[in-house]
Amino acid sequence: VVCRDGCIKAVGQADVIRNQFSGATFERIIDCSGKCVLPGLVDAHTHPVWAGDRVHEFAMKLAGASYMEIHQAGGGIHFTVEHTRKATEEELFSTFKHRLERMRRAGSTLVECKSGYGLNLETELKMLRVIERTKQSMDIGISSTYCGAHSVPKGKTATEAADDIINNHLPKLKELKLSDEIHVNNIDVFCEKGVFDLESTRRILQAGKDIGLQINFHGDELHPMKSAELGAELGARAISHLEEVSDEGITAMARAKCAAVLLPTTAYMLRLKQPQARKMLEGGVIVALGSDFNPNAYCFSMPMVMHLACVNMKMSMNEALAAATINAAYALGKSDTHGSIETGKQGDLVVINSSRWEHLIYQFGGHEALIDYVIVKGKVVYQNEKCGTMSSY
Repeated sequence: VVCRDGCIKAVGQADVIRNQFSGATFERIIDCSGKCVLPGLVDAHTHPVWAGDRVHEFAMKLAGASYMEIHQAGGGIHFTVEHTRKATEEELFSTFKHRLERMRRAGSTLVECKSGYGLNLETELKMLRVIERTKQSMDIGISSTYCGAHSVPKGKTATEAADDIINNHLPKLKELKLSDEIHVNNIDVFCEKGVFDLESTRRILQAGKDIGLQINFHGDELHPMKSAELGAELGARAISHLEEVSDEGITAMARAKCAAVLLPTTAYMLRLKQPQARKMLEGGVIVALGSDFNPNAYCFSMPMVMHLACVNMKMSMNEALAAATINAAYALGKSDTHGSIETGKQGDLVVINSSRWEHLIYQFGGHEALIDYVIVKGKVVYQNEKCGTMSSY
């Protein structure tokens, strides 16, 4: 039962609920007989605001070019930066909403959304304004992340770029927050060899934390950088990627209750070694999942991400579901309101046309026929037009 305020009023057996609310009237009753009701999925890492896709680079990757080879040849992030700088705010707003709609149809009700394809103050703010507008105009949860340190801009060193972010970008974000124009939740840096080193990363993250942002950054992806150890030391809420994390980093993250946001699509598409999900889980790390949706990893579907996590990272289906709901909500600092079906939490739900929830993971790419309803704050935001008329088997 979800109230008008969008929060869950009661959870329990059908007959108990019917007796408890026998005198109540409801705007809508959904018959879920023979179906499963799950918490809305949480996508803990996406880059969804950009112009200029990189479909041409997929062929280069298939031919054996590495991520950094493409990056150094003027492709990768810099290709998208060039197109995003030229795009109007309206163009970005339109494509961003379309992408979020596709994520929502796949069951995501809370999505972390990064800037990071501007690398200058003007374009980063343009991206953050687009995210802010969408927060106000669309029924989906958004956790916004400033990721101006996604790459070192052409013509600058990492130190110069860090100085610009600390002295110009972050003070402007603080000012816009105080004037109620843009509300950013997290700060992100791509801590990587040839991008931002450990010291530049530390400076930027600390400066973001000082203005009230949660630390949630890219670390230990292509090279072991001791990012996990740094994140634990700074009190990071979450670190993403971690394909090259050290054993010491895993121990430090577990102690600091810093979530590991694992991105199976990235390792899959770049043919990297998979993150050590089992070692992290057994070491007591809070493991979350994200789609890493971006021009390099074009995936909207958390059900497909969960499937990849189970097959390639050896997670159980229960672990993958927790990682895509309550743990992903934790990684965004929202596990007190999102990520599980509990009284008092936000009424974000997914109804699937199967008597066993595992079908959402088992049917690789089958979510379009499986998901009957997606509900945000008690409001049906997606209903499958073939709802209840077809078998999910």
